[in-house]
Amino acid sequence: MDWDQVWIDVNIATMDPAISAPYGAITDAALAVKEGKIAWMGPRNQLPEFDVLSTPVYRGKGGWLTPGLIDAHTHLVFAGNRANEFELRLQGASYEEIARSGGGIISTVKACREASEAELFELGRQRLNALAKEGVTTVEIKSGYGLDTDTELKLLRVARELGKHHHVDVKTTFLGAHAIPPEYKDNSDAYVDLVIDEMLPAVIKENLADAVDVFCENIAFSLEQTQRVLCAAKTAGLDIKLHAEQLSNLGGSAMAAELGAKSVDHIEYLDEVGVKALSESGTCATLLPGAFYFLRETQLPPIELLRQYQVPMVLASDFNPGSSPLCSSLLMLNMGCTLFRLTPEEALSGMTRNAAKALGIEDSVGVLRQGMQADFCLWDITTPAQLAYSYGVNPCKEVVKAGKLVHQ
Repeated sequence: MDWDQVWIDVNIATMDPAISAPYGAITDAALAVKEGKIAWMGPRNQLPEFDVLSTPVYRGKGGWLTPGLIDAHTHLVFAGNRANEFELRLQGASYEEIARSGGGIISTVKACREASEAELFELGRQRLNALAKEGVTTVEIKSGYGLDTDTELKLLRVARELGKHHHVDVKTTFLGAHAIPPEYKDNSDAYVDLVIDEMLPAVIKENLADAVDVFCENIAFSLEQTQRVLCAAKTAGLDIKLHAEQLSNLGGSAMAAELGAKSVDHIEYLDEVGVKALSESGTCATLLPGAFYFLRETQLPPIELLRQYQVPMVLASDFNPGSSPLCSSLLMLNMGCTLFRLTPEEALSGMTRNAAKALGIEDSVGVLRQGMQADFCLWDITTPAQLAYSYGVNPCKEVVKAGKLVHQ
């Protein structure tokens, strides 16, 4: 066999549902890579003969390979911080009170409007490096901290540039309808017009977004306004997704599912009607335990209903300066289990197979299978459950991206 590299002395958590074992596991396994893709994978005793003199052989020392982690919901490109609001919340102020008084998203908007692309790129690069060290090989980055055409484009350009200059793949999402800017506080419909008639065409012209998102909530955009933006995006040929049911149940998830959304995110207040709509449409439910933890929320997402209706559950960091300033996917695995009562296997599925589905890239990444892109990590663990079990010592030893060793 003519291969580019071979991995032996490993166990493999393929996360492939076609393999009946937990985690789709193959123990005492081997894996071969050719031209950036998985060329062969299976029990080591079935490994075909190959030229051991000309083929690099990597020994995993009994560790575990998993698919590269995918963080399918971040707001990674931003300037400034909101540590002062952290203090206010600890003194009793609610997220909604801070937002209505001009804080929250709007305070980050000011910092982003003033920041240069170079400054935003460097901040984004540092954050992307932090995720990459924990085995993340694909990340979604949203805009939404500009709320005017020039700054929204600036944020998306920086996100695209990060993807060009970093081994982590970047998927970008236009979130112009994230909050109502101060200049439109008395005329939100006019701002929605701006998003649809000016911002979206400009984003499409420069090919800056893979998807469009909206914050559908009583402190942001109504169901009707949200539907207008999502329909415009869908007409333009972009994927759609939604921040929904975080603080109340407006029915945004069901509406987005009917429109064919890839995912609805947060969903703490999602009811059975909404869950059923997700199940029927194949829309993913993205769980964001970082925001739940940081805002000290008490309303849990409807995990049992999502299981009952077999809705794919995604787990993501929601990394952002206000409600989840937690740049760690491994921490999310732990929080998904401890806060939301996911099993470790459900949590890992949420950051691999289901995360890929939420981003529309499940045909190339998210599971380890012959023919898939060779994105995988080697972990110094004895069972995949360890990835969610502990936090603080990073067990990620090596990362392969499209067949290239990018971290060790």
